[in-house]
Amino acid sequence: MPSAKWSERPLLVVVRRPGMEVSAEELLAYFRGKVAKFCEPDAVEFVEQLPHTATGKLLKTQIRKDFAGYSVA
Repeated sequence: MPSAKWSERPLLVVVRRPGMEVSAEELLAYFRGKVAKFCEPDAVEFVEQLPHTATGKLLKTQIRKDFAGYSVA
């Protein structure tokens, strides 16, 4: 996601598995101590599905477009 200070910061975009419940705080806590502090996501957004290309790869350009105006308030 865009950041005034760092230009860009990680945003975790998650699709929950059917029947599974997990909170944003639980997901963010999972990363603490496992990755460098600057790599930890600043926020979590839950979506129904992720966009894919015709070959099945993630369509990162669409994800970036969908969350272009996103900001952590």
